[in-house]
Amino acid sequence: MSEGIRSFCRVREPGGGKLYTHAYGYVCAAHIDPIEKKPLFHFLPGTGAYSIATAGCNYRCKSCQNWGISQARPEDAENAAMSPADVSVRAAAERCMTVAYTYTEPVIFYEYMLDCAKEARSKGLRNMCHSNGSFNPKPLEGLIPYLDAANIDLKGFTQDFYTDFAAGYLNTTLDNLKSLKKGNVWLEITNLIVPTLNDDPVKIKEMCAWIFDNLGPDVPIHFSRFMPQYKLAGLYPTPVEILSDARDIAMTAGIRYAYVGNVPANPGENTYCHNCKKLVIGRSGYTILESHINKDGSCAFCGTKIPGVWS
Repeated sequence: MSEGIRSFCRVREPGGGKLYTHAYGYVCAAHIDPIEKKPLFHFLPGTGAYSIATAGCNYRCKSCQNWGISQARPEDAENAAMSPADVSVRAAAERCMTVAYTYTEPVIFYEYMLDCAKEARSKGLRNMCHSNGSFNPKPLEGLIPYLDAANIDLKGFTQDFYTDFAAGYLNTTLDNLKSLKKGNVWLEITNLIVPTLNDDPVKIKEMCAWIFDNLGPDVPIHFSRFMPQYKLAGLYPTPVEILSDARDIAMTAGIRYAYVGNVPANPGENTYCHNCKKLVIGRSGYTILESHINKDGSCAFCGTKIPGVWS
C-alpha cells in the first residue's frame, strides 16, 4: 500500500512507515440484542448482548443487510466515540452478559475489539464475535484467550462462489473454524442459503461432511433464509423447503444440531435433545417459549448433556 491509499476494507491507511486505523473507538452501531440474534442458540440463551460495530468491511457480500455501514468509510458514518471501558460500562448498565462484535466484520477493527474484550473479561462479561472468518493466524491466536463464543459465516463451499459473491476466501474461513474449535471457543456456524447461487444440495452435503469430519457433531449450524436486498434485491427469498432440506442433510451427515433461520415459528428453530429427541428449547424468532435444560446443561428428560454454555 502507498501513502494516501486506503485499504480494501476502507479502514486502514499507511503513513510514515506505519499502518493506521481510522476505526478505533468510533462506534457506528450499538444495540442491545438477544443473544439468539447473533445467532447463538447454545450460548447463554435468553440473555442480552451489547452489540457494537465500526464502519467498513473486508468483504463485498452482494446480499449484505448492513451495507450502509459495512461498505462505508469510518469518517462517512455517524459515529459515537466509545472507549473499551465505556463499552463494558454500558453493557453492564444494560444488564447484558456478553459484548458482541458484529454487524460489520470485526477483523477490520481488531485492535479495538481486542482491547474491548480484555476490558470486558476483567469486568466479568463474556465476549463473542460474528465474523466471516478472515483472521490471519497470529491475530486470531491473540484474540482466542478473550473470546467466549463465535458465529462464523460459512457462505458457501466453493471458492468460485466466495469470489463472485463476497470477494473472500473459503480456505481462510475453514482454517479459522478449526482454530476456534481447537481454542475451545464456543462455535456456531451460519450458512445463508441464496437461491440459485449456493443452494446446490450436493455442495451442502460436502460442507456438512467437512464440518462433521473437522469440527465434530456438536457445532450447531444455522441455515438462514435469504431476503432480497442490496445488490440482490431482484432475487426471490429462499424457499423454506430448501432450508428444511439443508437441515435434513446436516443431520443425516451426523451434525446433531442444525437449525432453520429467519423463519419465525418454524420447528427447525427449536432445539431437540440428540439422545431422546424431545424438545428442550422452543423458540419463535429470538424469543424462547419454553426450556427444558437443567442448570448443568443436561436434558431435563433423559439427562444427556446438551453441548453449549448454559450458565
